Amino acid sequence: MLSPLSRVLLSLLTLPLAFLANGAFAATPNVLIFTATTGFRHDSIPVAVEALQQQAERANVNWTHTEDSSHFNDGALEAYDGVVFLSASGEVFNDQQKAAFQSWLNKGGNFVGIHSATDCLLKTDFYRREIGAYFDYHPDIQEASVNVIDPGHPSTDHLPRPWIVRDEWYNFKSDPRDVGAVVILSADENSYEDNGPRNPAQGTPHPTAWFQERGAGVEEGQTAGRSFYTSLGHLNETWQDETFMTHVLGGLSWALQSNTTRAFNASGVVGAIGDPSDTTASGDSTSQTESETETSLTEVANPSSDTTTTDDGAESSAAHSTVSAAVGLFTILNALHLVHREL
Repeated sequence: MLSPLSRVLLSLLTLPLAFLANGAFAATPNVLIFTATTGFRHDSIPVAVEALQQQAERANVNWTHTEDSSHFNDGALEAYDGVVFLSASGEVFNDQQKAAFQSWLNKGGNFVGIHSATDCLLKTDFYRREIGAYFDYHPDIQEASVNVIDPGHPSTDHLPRPWIVRDEWYNFKSDPRDVGAVVILSADENSYEDNGPRNPAQGTPHPTAWFQERGAGVEEGQTAGRSFYTSLGHLNETWQDETFMTHVLGGLSWALQSNTTRAFNASGVVGAIGDPSDTTASGDSTSQTESETETSLTEVANPSSDTTTTDDGAESSAAHSTVSAAVGLFTILNALHLVHREL
């Protein structure tokens, strides 16, 4: 039989496990959705933002949405585990913002690109390597077959084979495999019409979605996060399709689990700290209001709402931590009770 002291020690040793089991040391990842455009602007952007907002709990993330490029500074980016370029297009950054974005990637930030994200920052080499390839052209919107090359990836393991999708079928100026990307979906070129001059440099099979275990757009020797890209997502109806949403959320979930940010790694230097919507406190050079420049996902879905997705996530995280603390306190009190009973 264990002595009272031994029981106390054993109970206290289980305290860290109780905290870990209840997530006291795990933070909900902060993810920035960026939808700025200086090129073509997709009508589906508001629908896509709302669709992601509705999946906040399922995705287990704190969303923040912005179209303000000045958010890309070292202080503001530090709070994010992931950045999603959602149909962003054109030259959306100045040199300082590009440098801040690359620095964040170098420190372990995770990146997700969707649809026209490959038609963004076309003069920025590190971004080309991070996204994998640049957009070339697309034929008319039509239905086509998508082949699942890697059925084991979280973004593809649920997909039918083949997956029939109506969307824009992007062609690219280069092959993402040339920068180390792993193509997981390919368009069946025999299943749709494309009379354009396909660039053979994009490789075979036709890349449609891919990932990089280590973002290619960062400097050698740095701690880099993951990169995921899907070329789908042009139409409003696409963002209302459960199969597509599971594809996108699977890619995001995979990217966030890179173990390079604070949400999953105590030694991470970016991610999951403070209130990501507080751009002034985090180093933004210009103070902005939510109504002017940074719109939360909840506001996109319901402009009259005063509750942001970021705040909801913070409340959920705080409640989660409270439960964890209660479990830890119960463990300590139970240990003390054992001592009192047996002494």
